[in-house]
Amino acid sequence: MGTHRIGLVVPSSNVTVETEMPAVLGRHPSAAFSFHSSRMRMQAVSPEQLRAMNAQRERCILELGDAGVDAVLYACLVALMSVGPGEHQRVEGLVAEQLATGGSDAAVRSSAGALIEALRALGASRIALVTPYMRPLAEQVVAYIEAEGITVTDWRALEVADNAEVGCIPGERVMDAARSLDRTGVDALVISACVQMPSLDLVQAAEDEFGLPVLSAATAGAYSLLRALDLPVDIPGAGALLRADATSTALN
Repeated sequence: MGTHRIGLVVPSSNVTVETEMPAVLGRHPSAAFSFHSSRMRMQAVSPEQLRAMNAQRERCILELGDAGVDAVLYACLVALMSVGPGEHQRVEGLVAEQLATGGSDAAVRSSAGALIEALRALGASRIALVTPYMRPLAEQVVAYIEAEGITVTDWRALEVADNAEVGCIPGERVMDAARSLDRTGVDALVISACVQMPSLDLVQAAEDEFGLPVLSAATAGAYSLLRALDLPVDIPGAGALLRADATSTALN
């Protein structure tokens, strides 16, 4: 099996997704990946900077198309969810059209769409979540998820506006926020609704502690990319979502 090229469209101040995505997909038992990024300028997680960042999308897609990638992940969840319901479908469609114009049939996914896809794969209709965003943006994320038919029963906003600082939020602070949530009757916990807030080391530990499926924007992105590339979803130590095919793999 050859190496699958993954294109990442990331905010310029994001350093986490380019660390966590290779780390988690690097555990795959039967596939190899390379990662190729294009950056959109953004420092503060504010509506104004998010809009300015999204306007840079077409340049980034042109760059990644030149690299001949097999799949593209638009890796900024709040950039799409802050626009309004259904934005991930619109943007994924536009990116696919742009790539096709250049002769590429790369699969297209977004962190926003991947989270919804992952929650549906888990059969989660009631969730709790932790976000790093300022409260108004966090409220937009909650509204976006609920517009997809998934109830957010409780949530926390850590209210970190500087995107570089989001990448340095200590894991224990995230875990404390998760512990403070009312998790009664929830089907899953999203421990990080942001690909910049570090989560990979927390997912399995939180799942073991809380006794329910735990995922993050990062693990959801990995899940979506594997499904898009028609690869088995069987990665240990990153939560139940990424063990979706473990039983069938063991039987084959």
